[in-house]
Amino acid sequence: MADPLRLHPEDRPDFESVLRLALTDADIQKALSTDPAGQASARLRLRALGDADVMAAAACEAYGTYLALRASTQPDPPRRPTAGPLLPALTVLTPLVATASAAVLLALGHLLQLTDTEGALPGSLVSAGWVLTLIAGAGALLAFTTLLRTAMRGDDESADAARLQQSRVNWQQALLDRGVLPRLRQYLHEDPAVLSTPPLAVRTIDSRGPRTATGSKEHPSPSGQPECGTSG
Repeated sequence: MADPLRLHPEDRPDFESVLRLALTDADIQKALSTDPAGQASARLRLRALGDADVMAAAACEAYGTYLALRASTQPDPPRRPTAGPLLPALTVLTPLVATASAAVLLALGHLLQLTDTEGALPGSLVSAGWVLTLIAGAGALLAFTTLLRTAMRGDDESADAARLQQSRVNWQQALLDRGVLPRLRQYLHEDPAVLSTPPLAVRTIDSRGPRTATGSKEHPSPSGQPECGTSG
């Protein structure tokens, strides 16, 4: 048997943000204004905060998707560097030093060969120059590969951040439509100080902020009935 997902402490500010959005709805404000003592708004907010887990359970499917995506996109804990800044410096400097050294050795070796210098020195200098040329090429390839991997990792992180933000918006919208608004309407009906409760307008959440839909009807959502819950 699986219990509904409880609201995580780090997501409490998101819940309170959605609650503030619902409380600013024009229809709810109109209903609250019928309280002659003017205390209905405070009572409604306190009751909603106390029932945060119940409201969150109504959007537990979208919340579970958001939590799973957030867990999968969290960066790995930083590992203790073994070489410090030495390895990146070597990656950059090795091709430069090897190229310069290869050029000097090749030029000197060929110059000695042109002057008919006897002995193995000219050939050794030319051979060493070609070896350094290969080292420079390998170092340059390694540096290019490292740079390419860093760029690709940055693109992946940007895409993951965008997906996570969209999942968060989807959860907030589900929380608003299926949890907060139906519960607030129920609480207003149960409050004897509130004379009447008009129908609630549909509110939408996107990455640019809350908006009110042009329609006057709300999508039907049974009050207090969670989207997913216990299963046998």
